[in-house]
Amino acid sequence: MKCRHCHSVLDKAFLDLGFAPPSNAYLTEADLTKPEVYFPLKLRVCRECWLVQTEDYARADELFRDDYAYFSSVSKGWLEHAAKYAAMVTNRFSLSRESMVIEIASNDGYLLKNFVKAGIPCLGIEPTASTADAAELLGVPVVREFFGAALGRQLRTEGRQADLIAGNNVYAHVPDINDFTQGMKEVLKPEGVITLEFPHLLNLLEKNQFDTVYHEHFSYLSLYTVCKIFEGCGLRVFDVEQIPTHGGSIRVYGCHHASQRVRHAPVEQVLLAESESGLQEYSVFENFQSRADQVKDALLSFLIEQKRTGKKVVAYGAAAKGNTLLNYGGVKPDLLSVIADAATSKQGKFMPGSHIPIVSPEVLTDLKPDYVVVLPWNIAAEVMESQHALRRTGAQFVTAVPQLKIVP
Repeated sequence: MKCRHCHSVLDKAFLDLGFAPPSNAYLTEADLTKPEVYFPLKLRVCRECWLVQTEDYARADELFRDDYAYFSSVSKGWLEHAAKYAAMVTNRFSLSRESMVIEIASNDGYLLKNFVKAGIPCLGIEPTASTADAAELLGVPVVREFFGAALGRQLRTEGRQADLIAGNNVYAHVPDINDFTQGMKEVLKPEGVITLEFPHLLNLLEKNQFDTVYHEHFSYLSLYTVCKIFEGCGLRVFDVEQIPTHGGSIRVYGCHHASQRVRHAPVEQVLLAESESGLQEYSVFENFQSRADQVKDALLSFLIEQKRTGKKVVAYGAAAKGNTLLNYGGVKPDLLSVIADAATSKQGKFMPGSHIPIVSPEVLTDLKPDYVVVLPWNIAAEVMESQHALRRTGAQFVTAVPQLKIVP
């Protein structure tokens, strides 16, 4: 295998999570009688540009189907994050009715609806029909295609260039990161701005967030590597923010290389923090497998002990990271009876691989569980607040990452 950015040869995997189906390939009851597609799930790191990436097996069109079940608007916290971002960039970059905002992977319109409300012209790029339909109902115009250099050139030719390109949790999801970046350059106005948010590789390693590894995430990004990728396409990073979403993300601000925008101090500060943490040294990756194994083993020991003593354990959040953890641990319905999720698009379906049924959160009150394992640990506080009725029944909440923790 060769690096997706610089094409250097990648020698061996530093994390092997076995075989798993695509993490958002939720199953219907009829699907349970059919063969299920599994892919190896391994991470490699390039020792030239330090891009961390999954091994080449799955294609994007096998992962992001028309019935894609992830809807961004399900999370109240994420909607608030999007609204604050929209207000911030509108003010910082003086966006107006004469501007154009393009969001790549616009999902169900969770972000662009803020610009629609403000009267700022916008366009969503979203290949999955289920979420694009939802966005259009909010008045968001959508181009239903995967984004890349060809689409960027087409939009530029049509006169639809962007003052602001937004990409929230999409940069890690693209198989050809160079082509995607070139597409952003094509569609960006001369003094336009790109903002990309993605989980920070530094947090993945330091906080043992191995469950954020899944096939839809082709890349695991540091600021150092993003700067390299941008530079290769005639772009540059001029600012960066560290934000709390998804267990610790960064938001990079990019522009054309010839732009008048000056580079801000946080860029050097984050690059220094990455360097001091060893992100350009292979040794920092070498013990990650054993740390992932410790989390898996602790969760399995906990679930087996509860089954042995007759305790009832359920889970909350049919999230992609939960699928990674459950499939790596081989957890089945005998250890975890149901998983509740607020997304109606997932309710009534089954988790890929583990085949654990997904139910409405209201069902949990009737089940009276002893423990609720919160799989999307990044929104554990939000989940526990919304499920206060369960606390009154005596249920305790559990998170497994970065280590097993029981919240009374």
